[in-house]
Amino acid sequence: MEYLDFELPIKELEDQLDKCLIIGQESDVDVTNTCKQISKKLEETKRNIYKNLTAWQRVQLSRHPNRPYVLEHITNLTKGTFLELFGDRGFKDDKAMIGGLGQINGQSFMFVGQQKGINTKMRQFRNFGMANPEGYRKALRLMKMAEKFGIPVVTLIDTPGAYPGLEAEERGQGEAIARNIFEMIRLKVPIITVIVGEGASGGALGIGVGDKVYMMENTWYSVISPESCSSILWKSWEYKEQAAEALKLTSADMKKQKLVDDIIPEPLGGAHYDRETAFKTVEQYIMKGFNELKDLSTEELIAQRMDKYSKMGEYKE
Repeated sequence: MEYLDFELPIKELEDQLDKCLIIGQESDVDVTNTCKQISKKLEETKRNIYKNLTAWQRVQLSRHPNRPYVLEHITNLTKGTFLELFGDRGFKDDKAMIGGLGQINGQSFMFVGQQKGINTKMRQFRNFGMANPEGYRKALRLMKMAEKFGIPVVTLIDTPGAYPGLEAEERGQGEAIARNIFEMIRLKVPIITVIVGEGASGGALGIGVGDKVYMMENTWYSVISPESCSSILWKSWEYKEQAAEALKLTSADMKKQKLVDDIIPEPLGGAHYDRETAFKTVEQYIMKGFNELKDLSTEELIAQRMDKYSKMGEYKE
């Protein structure tokens, strides 16, 4: 397990508990009460730390190297039924954007999401979850295929943003994202969106238009990352913590502003502390959202979706 800077008190107590258990195993000394005291203090420390997280600390948790990524979510949700599909039929297959068919409890879904990779080699292969235009065009192709066969869509968001390179701009990055938003608003099947990590900028919005939009507890969703905001406003990354607070990018902030529908609770410490519980909770919210949408007519579905997004940004003096 890797620890973030604010988690170091937890690491110290976990190390003490491990040493206490080893002493008990390797000697005749009764350390039961000592281990119980350390365990109690560890639990209290965890609760105190994780119930008082700042916006920047939640950003750090969303990027935790042990946090489950999109492909791991899909694999556990579909339990061996996932069939990955490739290519945008125009340029090439983008490894940062994954998608395909799978089933949850016998119900078929088209899954689309960004995959970051789990180590340096895989992150380079996946371009750190930053999709090119062909990635968004692949996502749209799969969503239109789902529409053709009446299959609901699940999108899983975890990206630091769309790839900003020259070649991506030359191939129409902005147009590809805008086209996805335009088409998703009118898609004739239910769309359920879950932010499982970072939700940054247009890169997230390109697959983020949903009838139901859920955020996992320790994720963020914003037009810009705290570091980039800090570098623009203060000409330095040193003010990223202040930027994170000002951007109101946490799940609680987004729910309060009615930009997402609900918050998916995570195990104490984050999804990486208890992956199975995290996967099960995500599954429950996806199925809950689907059950609320499945009986709507196509006209009702699209009208509700358009109404939902038309209301965003309304402001009264």
